Amino acid sequence: MIETDIIVVGAGPAGSSAAKHAALGGAKVILMDKKSEIGAPKRCAEGVSIEGLEKLGIEPNPRWVTKKIEGVRLQTPDGTDVWLTEDQVKLPEAGYILERKVFDKHMAMDAARAGAEIRIKTLVTGIDKIDNGFIVETESMGKEETFKCKILIAADGPEGHIARWAGLRPAAKAKEMESGVQYEMCNVEFEKPGVIEFYLGSCAPGGYVWIFPKGDDIANVGLAILPHKAEKTAIEYLDDFVAKSPYLKNAQAVEINVGGDPVGGMSKKLYDDNILVCGDAAGQVNPLTGGGIISGMTGGMCAGKVAAQAIKEDCSKKYLKLYDEMAHEELDHDIKRYKKVQEYLLTLDDDELNSLAHAFEGESFEKISTTEIVKKVIKVSPKALLKLGKFV
Repeated sequence: MIETDIIVVGAGPAGSSAAKHAALGGAKVILMDKKSEIGAPKRCAEGVSIEGLEKLGIEPNPRWVTKKIEGVRLQTPDGTDVWLTEDQVKLPEAGYILERKVFDKHMAMDAARAGAEIRIKTLVTGIDKIDNGFIVETESMGKEETFKCKILIAADGPEGHIARWAGLRPAAKAKEMESGVQYEMCNVEFEKPGVIEFYLGSCAPGGYVWIFPKGDDIANVGLAILPHKAEKTAIEYLDDFVAKSPYLKNAQAVEINVGGDPVGGMSKKLYDDNILVCGDAAGQVNPLTGGGIISGMTGGMCAGKVAAQAIKEDCSKKYLKLYDEMAHEELDHDIKRYKKVQEYLLTLDDDELNSLAHAFEGESFEKISTTEIVKKVIKVSPKALLKLGKFV
């Protein structure tokens, strides 16, 4: 049996962040991932905010930044565009489009450099709670191994099993799990290069379509839907959009990615004796955009710091409650606010979205941020004022 202080399951950004900060805190850490290549396949549109990276102390690296975001385009079902570009307004929440296959490895390497041991192609097949921790059973390349840890950190994604096996409820209810599908495409044409594009309405019920440029003629083209609001599968909606888009008439897919995205908000309980949950597995996702890289890494950082200190003091839920408090303090404000906006948008049909866009046409923005856009929505829509009046 291999003994360690902390095992982190899942080497996505949240898990690597947890492993890094636990190792920096002096704990003996093993980071496990079932995939043979960390970061592949990606399940993400790959956008992050510059401010989010700065808060996490991560320096942008040209190896994994493919494009700086230079603006936003919102299009409603009747073709009305709302352009928010840096030549017109400030972009305080600007960001980057990443290459996740490189970024995720970079984050795992950071964890390794901090002292964590990494085990790739290692599938956790079962866990058992014991008095002072967990027994973790794994399988790797036909070899079975048993580990013992004092704290287990579940960062194994939206469909992960670890938290459920430990008796903690999953983050998202079935109705709050978006179904996402995305192509990486070449030969994409852009009206304004560097602008991320969002298409709203019945083209993606319960979600939206995105085109995120990655430089030259390359882009991520995808969508997410809420299946209970849809009449077709996610891939059918995406293929319909691609077939109709004038910008994609010559585009070719070189990669397809699929997966679920929990947009129901953060789990009510993120911990128990000897276990913490972070990232998508904990619902640490923006319910409005579905983005979870920065919020997941923030949750992972909190989990790693608390776990390292708990190893020195107390690994019971009484002490680990500190992580729950830290994560909610860091993330609750935005997640709850954007959940309200998401719920409001779900009440709008195509005609209402068109009317909203028409009202926006005469509006000017001083800067672009989700908050600023919502303020404008409230200004032009009485229904929004009723639903979102307390947002700001």
